[in-house]
Amino acid sequence: MNKLSQSLLLSITGAALMLTGCATTNSISPQYVAPNTYQSYDCAALNQELNRVHAYIEQTQKQQSTFSTTGVGIGVSAGRWGISPNISLGIGKSSSTQARDNKLSRLYGERDALIQSARLKKCAFASGMKVFGES
Repeated sequence: MNKLSQSLLLSITGAALMLTGCATTNSISPQYVAPNTYQSYDCAALNQELNRVHAYIEQTQKQQSTFSTTGVGIGVSAGRWGISPNISLGIGKSSSTQARDNKLSRLYGERDALIQSARLKKCAFASGMKVFGES
């Protein structure tokens, strides 16, 4: 292996490690759902609906992992400036994960709206429950 090949291989490996090191999990924030959506619900109905939403959240969280890796491609491309090496890295989120994250965001918003509605009605089950952003 000549010096140019070793240098190219080292550069590719370094770039792959840098991109892998930047991969983090995102926290999913809830979509806004107005608490008055549940205005006509009594405490029993709010509690039942909250349990249903919690079950959907747990089921959706188990669907898939957050990251999808598709590999590294190395090739040669020809263009206006001549022939040059081409490197593509396929690291990122899959579209099915984005759909899962959108569903979770909506469900988190519904959960927060249910908790806020239960607080307004002074339902006993809502004491101690927190909405997104509360510490």
